[in-house]
Amino acid sequence: MPFLELRAYALTALLGTAGAAAAIVVGLPAPYLIGPAVVITVAGLFGLTLRVPIQLRNICFVVVGVSMGTSVTPDVVVAARTWPLSFGMVPISVVLLLYASCWMLQRIFRYDRTTALLASSPGHLSYVLSLAAETRGDLRTVSIAQSVRVLALTITTPLIVEVFGLAATEPAVPVVAMSMPVLLATLGVSIVVGLLFLRWQFPAALLLGGVAVSIGTHVTGVVAGGVPNWLLIPTYVILGSMIGTRFSGVSLGAIRTAFIAGAVVTVLVMALAAAIAFGVSHVTGIPLAAALIAFAPGGLETMAAMAVMLHADPTYVGAHHVLRLMVLSVLMPLVLGKDARRR
Repeated sequence: MPFLELRAYALTALLGTAGAAAAIVVGLPAPYLIGPAVVITVAGLFGLTLRVPIQLRNICFVVVGVSMGTSVTPDVVVAARTWPLSFGMVPISVVLLLYASCWMLQRIFRYDRTTALLASSPGHLSYVLSLAAETRGDLRTVSIAQSVRVLALTITTPLIVEVFGLAATEPAVPVVAMSMPVLLATLGVSIVVGLLFLRWQFPAALLLGGVAVSIGTHVTGVVAGGVPNWLLIPTYVILGSMIGTRFSGVSLGAIRTAFIAGAVVTVLVMALAAAIAFGVSHVTGIPLAAALIAFAPGGLETMAAMAVMLHADPTYVGAHHVLRLMVLSVLMPLVLGKDARRR
């Protein structure tokens, strides 16, 4: 491994850990996500080269997936009967957020239609960036606007839940941790299943591999207990750091306009998503914290981790985010039209 690359990894780990510690001292909610995300973002904007190893990131996705699956109990299965109405709001919310954001970017910031649509996509970042690279969209502008959305939602969603006292006081999963042999076996099988999902081109394949194995083993009683904190906490820190590294090596001058546009659009989609979540919670009785995290158009892995940390229902949250990604996979090529097939 080249020295410069190793130094970037080490510096990212150091700053991410420091950010988490600072967030704990300040008393921020979800400190292991927010702290690293903020510190790494600021450091990147000041010119530091920061990275998270891809292999380590992938392992974290599996760990989060396994952690989500441990929350599935018979009570959750019964509660899931109220979810279809909530699921039905997902495609409606996706279309609403997409076109409201696109309208604003075109009218106020004078983006061309293709760039505005791609920058407005409420999620599926890697897929959207691949579309931007294959069309006439401005790849840098789309990348910055989308990264602002992910960062802002990572910071603000837990703050909203905490400020309004929406977080549950007790975790939705057993506090007893898996034994080491069971944990290693579960992670190993989850990686294999995740790689199969990756081959079949599932969205968030590695995370879903962990979810599938964890749900299957917990519902059948083969496995009991949750992922231990000594593994979960570093996982959250790494995910928070990963979000911040999106701004590494980008100058403030180069991102000013796109950053402002991304921030304005993020405020808009947050307000719309919150209104939808409130309506869903009111009609179905689903806790508002879970609905807010489920309809917030952030990264699936980050929102899933946040649900676990804030004691929301991670199964409900994860299912809604997976559905959102599936809707976007079909919707984006359709709305882009001919631009989706040419550069």
